[in-house]
Amino acid sequence: MAETAPKVAAEERRESLAAVDREADALAKQIKKASTLSFSLVQASLHPLAKRYPARACFPPLIRSKPLALTLPKERIAELHGNSNREACKDCNKEYMRDFRAVSTYKNGIHDHRTGRKCARCGGTLVDSIINFGENLPKRDLDLAYQHAELADLCLVLGSSVTITPACITPACTIPTIVGERKGAKLAVCNLQKTPVDGITDYRIFTETDILMAKLMEKLDLPIPPFILRRRLIVKVETQEEDRRKVEVTGVDSDVTPVTFLQSVRLEGSRRIARAEPYIIHVRDAVKTGAEMKFDLEFMGHYNEPNLELVHSYNGNEEVLYLLEYNPETGEWTIERQETPERVVECIVLDP
Repeated sequence: MAETAPKVAAEERRESLAAVDREADALAKQIKKASTLSFSLVQASLHPLAKRYPARACFPPLIRSKPLALTLPKERIAELHGNSNREACKDCNKEYMRDFRAVSTYKNGIHDHRTGRKCARCGGTLVDSIINFGENLPKRDLDLAYQHAELADLCLVLGSSVTITPACITPACTIPTIVGERKGAKLAVCNLQKTPVDGITDYRIFTETDILMAKLMEKLDLPIPPFILRRRLIVKVETQEEDRRKVEVTGVDSDVTPVTFLQSVRLEGSRRIARAEPYIIHVRDAVKTGAEMKFDLEFMGHYNEPNLELVHSYNGNEEVLYLLEYNPETGEWTIERQETPERVVECIVLDP
């Protein structure tokens, strides 16, 4: 179960940059010599390690939001205390990563996790993934975390107070202590406060996580990749009458399940702006093959993303998948047109 954290925060401490540099150097050497790594990562900047120094798994135990920044496969991530941007279907277990806060109002009690939305795949009730105090942790994620803690050569704890189960040292069978007490394995903790596991750490660094990670990546000779926001969009055109067509624009997940990340869609030449899902616009004029249909897409704006003009080349009744990528540093979008999307029929059922 999730247990209560201390009410009063511990005193903060910061080491000199020279000391942090020495610790980062030691950590880098440990990572390079290890053959089967399993990290507890909070930051996505370590993702290139999976290519050069293969890891068995990555499981950030306390990620609270913005999971889309992570580019790791979800089967390699265990979010033990939930995620305020993730909700799932109670019936088919389909998960949805939202570009907005997807949390219950809890108006019917703290254990009522219904978000008020329905599953686009099966119509089931969607519930949030937040673990409130006194509730059991998700079995699948907890089992995965323990499994990889038993295999890990190195556990890297970033920015955690290590005071909430299963991160804390009580009971004894917890994630950091499994690694820290196992012969040959190493435990590293980086934060600004003392933790209950300080006595069994091999590397104890008192600094901000960003400072350590920047130095560690430099020691590993790995550039920190820029964060790229990736979206998938389907444009579907249907002829209803000779001079009337129905145009639908839908945001989709990697399995083509509808997801929400748009606020409005406008088609050039149409007076109507679609402001609610499904984003449907009716075209009453004749459209010739090869004609350009220009859409103005308005996003949620959580990453300060500007509107995007998407130019769709009309080729009769069809569905076209577009891959959209946005770089927050440059403020630029890129668009890639794909083949007709394949529909996923079967459900991916996770352990309850």
